[in-house]
Amino acid sequence: MALDASTFLITMVKRIGLTDQDKTLLKANADWGKEIAPEMADHFYAYLGNDPEMNAILNSTEDRIHRLRVTFVEWFYEMFTGMDDWGDAYADRRWRIGVVHVRIGIGPQHVVPAMATVVREVSKRLKTDNKSEALQDALSRICMIDLAFIEQAYVEVSSAAVLKETGWTEGLFKRLITTGASGV
Repeated sequence: MALDASTFLITMVKRIGLTDQDKTLLKANADWGKEIAPEMADHFYAYLGNDPEMNAILNSTEDRIHRLRVTFVEWFYEMFTGMDDWGDAYADRRWRIGVVHVRIGIGPQHVVPAMATVVREVSKRLKTDNKSEALQDALSRICMIDLAFIEQAYVEVSSAAVLKETGWTEGLFKRLITTGASGV
């Protein structure tokens, strides 16, 4: 069940509807994105830090929260630049970010509302700074693409672990999931 990050990105761009106009608009506002990235990191980690489970994860090592904040600022800015025009490097980086979330135990139940916090706080800054609704739409779309990478990492990593531990085939695993889901 190995994910091809580039193919996944192409699929998400189509499904979510990130357009060339969105990319142009994001790039044109990259300096603004870089400027507000630390503030967005403050909101993101303040939200997560209010949850005891997440606070323990974020502060489990002496410098983890600092490293995560640095990565967040980079991630936020990269949404505006696309790194390589939202190509292979962007896809690979988003995939690695997703895997790190799984590795350190930041579950979907934390990631989704934290991303909603970012979207809400960016929306406030967009209004304060008189930015266009089109930019807000573009940012919402790229945030959802990035969120899809994180969510998919949970599926891929969990599935790979089950297959490795059990020796099951991918087909059997998918049938078991489908059968199990029909009973819920």
